Order: sequence, then structure tokens, then C-alpha cells
Amino acid sequence: MTVLRIEDLAVTFSTDTGDVPAVRDVSLHVRPGETLALVGESGSGKSTVALAATGLLPGNARVSGRISVDGTQVVGADESELAGLRGRTVSMVFQEPASALDPLTRVGAQIAEVVRNHRPVSRAEAGRAAVELLRRVGIPEPELRASAFPFQLSGGQRQRVVIAMAIANSPGLLIADEPTTALDVTVQAEILDLLRALAADAGTGVLLVTHNMGVVADFADRVTVMLEGEVVETGPVEEVLLRPRHEYTRRLLAAVPRLAVAGPERGGCADEPSRAGYAEERAGCAQERAGSEPVVELRDVSVRFGRGPRTVRALRDVSLTVRPGETVGLVGESGSGKSTAARVALGLVRPDSGSVALFGSDLARTRGRSRRSLLSGVGVVLQDPVASLDARMSVAECVAEPLRVHNRGMSAPQRRARVAEVLELVRLPAGLAKRGPRELSGGQRQRVSLARALVLQPRLLVADEPTSALDVSVQRSVLEVIAELQGELGFACLFVSHDLAVVQEFARRVVVMRAGAVEEEGPTMTTLLRPETEYTRRLIAAVPVPDPVVQRCRRASLGLEATT
Repeated sequence: MTVLRIEDLAVTFSTDTGDVPAVRDVSLHVRPGETLALVGESGSGKSTVALAATGLLPGNARVSGRISVDGTQVVGADESELAGLRGRTVSMVFQEPASALDPLTRVGAQIAEVVRNHRPVSRAEAGRAAVELLRRVGIPEPELRASAFPFQLSGGQRQRVVIAMAIANSPGLLIADEPTTALDVTVQAEILDLLRALAADAGTGVLLVTHNMGVVADFADRVTVMLEGEVVETGPVEEVLLRPRHEYTRRLLAAVPRLAVAGPERGGCADEPSRAGYAEERAGCAQERAGSEPVVELRDVSVRFGRGPRTVRALRDVSLTVRPGETVGLVGESGSGKSTAARVALGLVRPDSGSVALFGSDLARTRGRSRRSLLSGVGVVLQDPVASLDARMSVAECVAEPLRVHNRGMSAPQRRARVAEVLELVRLPAGLAKRGPRELSGGQRQRVSLARALVLQPRLLVADEPTSALDVSVQRSVLEVIAELQGELGFACLFVSHDLAVVQEFARRVVVMRAGAVEEEGPTMTTLLRPETEYTRRLIAAVPVPDPVVQRCRRASLGLEATT
């Protein structure tokens, strides 16, 4: 018995430049209570398969093959049949809850609307059902939160609201398209636990679309791997992740950053590096820090937002330093203050108390041209290159803009030469210079952002979640470019991320933040393998590793098996 069966699915999109085949001969199935992970890089066709299963493909799509959801044929069904199917038999959880929710409608009313669309209940009964659903998905004070607007909730709470809407009518199939990509590790773990419990309690089948192999190892029963619109491998999660047969699967897994999970808090699930290595690392970091002047230094910095009783203390006496050529990872949950600390270092947020020194100069006392000259030594790479790059400009114009602002004496031929040089540095072909940002892939756009950040030859690079929205292989290539350029150019890097595996691999030192304060800091391997505080241990424990055997052992050692 299956809740979803897809046979020989093919999807082709008609465009102005011709037909684009997106999916070819895809077959898969999901049984009740089972989770099938659909993985692959961007453009592999996995989201197209998910949309096809719910009949949500755009009008320019041509579909052939068979899709059966709980016995109902989706291909060729009219809109009234599909409307009756969606929400009751099959529901979908999208990646970004902020775009899936109506910003002008209270969350309780949005859930109640889903209930009333499929059940003959009164408005009051639907409202009570909405509150109960919020309680079921773990929203605190559900009666109060039901009257909140989406912007008044955290990212994790908004995703729980979306899940509440998806399970409102007890569907047999839940399709989750990258449901945890934008969430920090602890919230991600909570959402996965919630989905796991729902699948176990109600026998709901789950089709999980993701590029996070740790999530796959933690949550999936079976895995289907897609490449360029085709299925290249499928099988039980242990078989695919531990003994992959296809070269593409092996390449995909090789690109995954892996968090070392040694120590007693891992329940003996992995070998622990020798303690001598910790002491050696601490000694090396201490020697480096003692021998050079900081590129940026925050001393006892506090920041408040708002006034009166609604004042939010974003930072509380935060001190951190980044030295020449050093990469410091700044980690913590959403709302921990890590991005605010980065903005303070950039001079974008003025602290209420404390001091900020950039290249030895006090930012608070620097004005006018001196301040502009000082800030020209800082490059910034943000999480979303679509938002940070001007869509009206070409790639060359985006990269050249800092030169026009800070090097006004540079001639146009000199600017073009410098742009060509920095594009080559970040491994982008010269032919892309005349294209617009939206004509590039996600990885190419992030490299353009990196080129723009490096065009002035900065002494400090601030990277705020630069790879969180990228596939693992694209993420790997972007991080390799940053590391190679740091070795060549010698710039320091303040690396803000919620991905502890990336930080462990990329940063020499790490600063862990919680509720606006520094929880602990030290050499990366030492701090993440032998954390001193319970908060850091909990943060690390929430990170799934891309090995189902180790992940199962970790869950058992942490007492989580009851939720599976």
C-alpha cells in the first residue's frame, strides 16, 4: 500500500527560447508512516517532482506519466479534483514560511481557514481547532499566539504554524520542501522531531525534499537521488549514504562538511581526537593572538533596540577580536546577537556602551573621509546575493561599484581591468561580466558577491551566512574559493553562521553567542569537541551528521529514540 506512487513522470517547461526538460522518467513511492528523502543539487528536478505530486506546476509545464496520491490520479485531473485533494489528502510545507503565510492575517485565522475549507464546522469550532493545532505543534501559549501576525513570531514558530496548517485535516501525505534550510540547528532539530512524531502517530507518509544530508540521515527511511532530472540511485538510507553506488552520490556526500562528534556527550558514537591535540591547538592560537594587533576588536559592547518596556538588549558586554589572516566563527541560535555583533564591527550599528576598534582606530571617533577610508578596508558577503546585488546592473557594474565610490580617481579602463582580475580570482569566466545577477546560478551569484567584497583588497572580510542557502557541492566550492583567496591575500575573516560543521572546518577560532552575550570562545576544534557550557553542548547535539548509524547512536545517547 502506498500514499504516493509516481511512475515514468516527465515534465517539460515551454519557454521563449524553446522547451526545457526538467524531469525524465522518474518513478518513486511513499508508504504510510514512511519518510522518503528526495535529494540532489539545485536544478536536479526534485522540487518539480514535489510540485507535480500536488498538481501545482505552472501553466507552461507539460506533464506525462502517472501520479497517484492515495488512489487519486493527479495527472490530467481538473482543478476542482485537485482542490479537494490538497489540504485533506496531501499537504505541503514550503521552505520559507514568511512567504507562505499572509502577513496581514492572524495565524489562528489562517489555520482556521484551512480547517473550514475541508470540514463542515462553524467559525468558532475552527478557531478552537486552530488553537489545538498550535498546541500540538509545540507553540507556547497557543491561545495568545493564535491572535499574532506572522511577523510577531520567530522563524521556527512560523514554520510550526505552516506545519499546523499542513496537518489540520490529517493528510495521508506530507510533502516538505526544504523545511529547515533557513533555521538554526536547535530549531531545525525541534521541527524534525515534530515531523517525526507526526509521521509515527498518524501514519503520515512524508516526501522530504532537501539538500541537507544530515537531515536525511536523521529523518529519512529511504533516499532517492536525482541528477539533471533523472533518478540515479534509490534505496534504504544506510545503503545510499554509507555504501553509495553512483559516482554522483559519492561526489555529493564527499562535499558535505562533517561535524566531528567525539566526546562523552556523543555516547561513544565516534572516536575522539587525542587530548594532546587540544592543548596544542590552544597554545598555537594563544601564540598567534599575542603576536599581532587585532584587525577588529569589540570591547564590552552593549546594544539596545527600542525604548521603554519594549527595549530589547541585542548585545550584552560582548568582547571579541579578529586578527590578521585569522578566521573567527561567530555561532549561535537565531536571536543570539551574532549578526548584530557583525553589524557593529562594520560600523552599521552604534553601540550604547563599549568600544569598537577597526584597524587600530576607534570607530566612534572617526568621521567623514577618514571613516570612509577606514571602512573601505572591509568587504561584506551577505546570505542572499539576490537581495544584495542590484538586479538593474550587470555583474561587471555590481563588482565595480565599490571602486567608483572609494577610488574615484581610477579610470574606466583601470576599473574594467580590476573587475576582470577579481572575477578571475573567484573562478568566474569573463563572459559572465555582461550578464545580470538573475541570469546566474546561486553559486555564481555568491561568487559575484565575493568578488565585489574583495575588489578593494580589504583587510577584513565579514561573511554573514554566506553559504546557508546553497547546495552542498556549491557551498564547498564557494568556501574553497574564500579559503584560497584568504591564503593568497591574507585578509582576516569574521564568519557568521549557524552551520557548525562549516565553522568547524573553516574557522580557526569560534565565539559562541547566546541571548546577546558570549557564552564561550576558544580554538574551534577544542571548543566544539570539548565544550565547557551546557548551551554549547546542546547546540552541537542538535546538529545531525550525514551518517545514519552515528546519528541513531547519538539520538539514543541523548534519549531521543522515544520520538522516532
